[in-house]
Amino acid sequence: MAVFVALGAFLMTLAGGWVAQRVTDRRHLVLGFAGGLMLGVVGLDLLPEAIDAAGRPVAGVPAALLLFVGGFLLAHLVERLLAVRQAAHGAGEERVPQVGLTAAAAMVGHSLMDGIALGAAFQVGAGMGAAVALAVITHDFADGFNTYTLTSLYGNNRRKAFFMLFADAIAPIVGAATTLVFTLPEELLGAYLGFFSGALLYLAAAEILPEAHHDHPARSTVLCTIGGVGFIWLVVGIAD
Repeated sequence: MAVFVALGAFLMTLAGGWVAQRVTDRRHLVLGFAGGLMLGVVGLDLLPEAIDAAGRPVAGVPAALLLFVGGFLLAHLVERLLAVRQAAHGAGEERVPQVGLTAAAAMVGHSLMDGIALGAAFQVGAGMGAAVALAVITHDFADGFNTYTLTSLYGNNRRKAFFMLFADAIAPIVGAATTLVFTLPEELLGAYLGFFSGALLYLAAAEILPEAHHDHPARSTVLCTIGGVGFIWLVVGIAD
C-alpha cells in the first residue's frame, strides 16, 4: 500500500518541477515562492517533527535543534569552500553549480526519508498511514518545485535540473519499498530531519530569498514568499 501511495508523491513532485520550469519569465516570483515554501517546510513541518522524534536533550538543548544548527553551519561552510575554490580558478562571483547539485541531492535524500516515513506509518496502522500519505503527497509538490529551482539557480543546465527532479520524484517510491525489509528507528529519523532543516533554512535565507529580490525588489515577491509559507501551513493543517 505504501509503495502505491508513493506513486502519488512521484506525480506531485514532477508537477512541482514542471511548474517551476514553466514560469521562468517570472523568475523573481518563482524564487520568492520557493523561499516561502522552504521556510514553511522547515518551521512548520520538519523541525517540529524532528524535535518530537530526536530523543533526549543534550546539555539542556533538544538534540534536533543542535543538529539543526549543525546543518545550517555545514551548508554555509560547503558553499563558502566551493565559492573560494571557484574564485581561485578565476570564476569571480558566478554561481557555483556544485552547490545547486548538492542542495538538490539533499532534497532527494529528504524525499527518500519521506518514503521511509510513509512505509513506517503504514506499518503502524492504516489511519496513521493515511495521515502521513496526505502530508507527503501534498508537500512533495513543494519538493519538486524547490529541487528544480535549486539546481537551475546555480547555473546547472536543464538536463541536470530534470535529472535531479526525476531522482527526487522516484526517491519516495524507493524509500517506501525499503520498509518492506526494515524499519528506521524514530530517533535516527528525527536527527536527520533536524540536520536537513538547518541546511534547507540556510539555502532559503542566504541564497534563494536574496536572489529573488536582487533584480526585482517588488512587493509581489514578498507576497509570493508569504504565499509559500501559507501553502505549507495549509498542508500541515490538513494533514493534522
